[in-house]
Amino acid sequence: MQIAVPKEIKNHEYRVALTPTGARELVGRGHTVTVQAGAGEGAGFADVAYEAAGARLEADVARVWDGAELILKVKEPQAEEVARLKAGQTLFTYLHLAAEETLTRGLMASDATCIAYETITDRQGGLPLLAPMSTVAGRMAIQAGAHSLEKAQGGAGVLLPGVPGVAPARVAVIGGGVVGENAARMALGLGAEVTVLDKSIPRLETLDDRYQGRMKTVFSTADAIDEAVRECDLIVGAVLIPGAAAPKLITREMLAEMKPGSVLVDVAIDQGGCFETSRATTHTDPTYIVDGIVHYCVANMPGAVARTSTQALTNATLPFVIALADKGWQQALADDAHFAAGLNVHAGQVTYQAVAEAFGLDFVEPADLLG
Repeated sequence: MQIAVPKEIKNHEYRVALTPTGARELVGRGHTVTVQAGAGEGAGFADVAYEAAGARLEADVARVWDGAELILKVKEPQAEEVARLKAGQTLFTYLHLAAEETLTRGLMASDATCIAYETITDRQGGLPLLAPMSTVAGRMAIQAGAHSLEKAQGGAGVLLPGVPGVAPARVAVIGGGVVGENAARMALGLGAEVTVLDKSIPRLETLDDRYQGRMKTVFSTADAIDEAVRECDLIVGAVLIPGAAAPKLITREMLAEMKPGSVLVDVAIDQGGCFETSRATTHTDPTYIVDGIVHYCVANMPGAVARTSTQALTNATLPFVIALADKGWQQALADDAHFAAGLNVHAGQVTYQAVAEAFGLDFVEPADLLG
């Protein structure tokens, strides 16, 4: 199969969809891997490393896309990339379509087959290709939040762990999944007072047992969120409804109850954000202030630690890429119902129900396309 790895063009996106190690695995199975020149440099992978792995380098971006049967990316395709897609091609990347109607309609118009990393499932009900980047984003959320609390960044001037004689900052994490646990773990390690809110009692039991009561676990209700808003210095939004838009858990009116200079970090921004005042930002200009509250809403947080993120992503995606390359998309998805859950768009049709519902589009069952 002809596999292409274009260079990411989203603002400050330094990751690449495939490491040289991954390219070597695919070439060894008889596939042709074309990597756009410079695609891996931001993650510390030089062109010569891809050549040594048996990949072809191509400087002309049009040729990278035109000759591909399978296109591997990290972030959702930007407008100029959507325009390059065509029927017969398979795109495998993060899509987050439920928050992006223009992108959804653009992918439908391309007639390409589009498979989303973030909606593929596993036997345990997890999201195996979202998990590695959720781990990175959760850990980075606390780094970003701690920095944003500094006075020079518009924050309240609070040090997360405090010092002897001065209480530590209070941190609330809304959502106890992969993002939430990793954020809570980082905050706890830095010495903050940490509360995790979640609607799953079994998940709260797991966290309570795992951390031996060192972090507070609270069942998530409107009252519990109100209390967190009033008392906390840093709130991390880590909620996820797979493939669907995130619920708005903190309204603009609630910001008036927060301490001036408090910080909101919205890790759910790829899915539209879980705070009413959230809007996507970039690493160039990561924060903004609404009603005295600092908002950090970078949509590609893991891109800032591109080498770690690229290695973790390839570790997770490579078995699925091999299946697509060896079998073709239809057979690969027919053989694995969990993989089939990743199919979001095919030949102008929406094949993921939450995306169809978000925009009032017709929904086609993936099984109907897989025979």
